Amino acid sequence: MDSTKVSTIGRRQNIVRKVVDLGSVQVADLVEIYNVSAVTIRYDLNYLHKKGLLVRTRGGAIAKNDITQELSIKDKYTENLNLKKKLGLAVAQLISDGESIILDSGTTTAEVANCLHDFEHLVVMTNGLNVAQNIMNMEGVEVLMTGGTLRKKSLSFYGSQAEASLAQYSFNKVVLGADGFDIEAGLTTFFEPECILNRAMCMVAKEVIVVTDSSKFNRSSVYKIRKLNEIDVLVTDSGISDAMVKSLKEQGVKLIIVD
Repeated sequence: MDSTKVSTIGRRQNIVRKVVDLGSVQVADLVEIYNVSAVTIRYDLNYLHKKGLLVRTRGGAIAKNDITQELSIKDKYTENLNLKKKLGLAVAQLISDGESIILDSGTTTAEVANCLHDFEHLVVMTNGLNVAQNIMNMEGVEVLMTGGTLRKKSLSFYGSQAEASLAQYSFNKVVLGADGFDIEAGLTTFFEPECILNRAMCMVAKEVIVVTDSSKFNRSSVYKIRKLNEIDVLVTDSGISDAMVKSLKEQGVKLIIVD
């Protein structure tokens, strides 16, 4: 890496990504990677700590569990599972027989997949290995995979091959999960390649549906997928704040709340 060409913003984004991927970072290692002084790195870490994107420690920083630490697919599966099942059913009710849809990877979208068994003809493309497994035996559902590089932690495919596979199709709807959902930042994620792929999904779909439980609200990860006014429908639970409801309505987003 030619660290002399990395801007302050770019360096801080990379630091957050390293913390998410590795769980922790050390000042000495970051000094070597970015070819800047220890004072500069400490200033970066203090700034990111104040922003709530990591936790400052002696000699470095660690991931912040409730915001930046990305759970494994196994951990995510058990988190708010009953609610995810309700959200999955609510999204499935927005889908019509004969449509073609994209289901993003994730545990909530996997619950959407579990609710598609009554469809007679549905085309579903996904980058989620677990999502594909949930619909592979449904007779009325034709399954397409994006292909690409498998990220084992999330059972999701990403990369240029996955992005290129989308270009030859047109879909009625895309259903996206969320790592973070914020009034200012919109829909965000921890992992840059996933962000790029999600943007490509939105480009080939006529309608963008976001499904997430309210615990993801007011969390902002580094990589922005979609602004609020670029989302057509949000499916969530009654834990949504009045301020968020107001902002969504002002941005023209259709809101579906599951109790």
